Amino acid sequence: MKPFQRLHKGGTMGHSLCKVYVHYVWTTKNRERLFSPSVRTQLYEHLDKNARENSILIEALNVQPEHIHLLVNLSRTSAIEELAKLLKGESSHWINHNSIIPAKFSWQTGYGAFSVSYTHYKNVIIYINNQDKHHQRTTFMTEYETLMRKCGLSNIQTDKSVFGN
Repeated sequence: MKPFQRLHKGGTMGHSLCKVYVHYVWTTKNRERLFSPSVRTQLYEHLDKNARENSILIEALNVQPEHIHLLVNLSRTSAIEELAKLLKGESSHWINHNSIIPAKFSWQTGYGAFSVSYTHYKNVIIYINNQDKHHQRTTFMTEYETLMRKCGLSNIQTDKSVFGN
């Protein structure tokens, strides 16, 4: 008998377990620096509330003037793309419906979603929480290119869905 057959003897497994961390990054359309400190706070609170209402477990969240960093503990029934669409789409609607930004607002098409191992997720939380200090030294574009390189995407020159024009 093969080992996996013993595991399933007598029926199915009693529990489905999942521990998947995803680091999302997305930006405003054309990377416009639209979020003042007060808007950043409002958007942070709104994204956090919306995530809780949709049973999304946020480990870290940071709103920058032109982009978002979000570390999520993905549930076993969630899809990476569905979660991004939900958070981006709903927050864009909320910003426009409540006139948080004077002009019509939209996020840049696309997003980055990077896997994070359990052994490194605490470092990613620190990284996300220290974004203000981090961006005193580097631009968003440099940061994003570094993330792509670290995730094995160095062969991609530019990601137009994030970098835009």
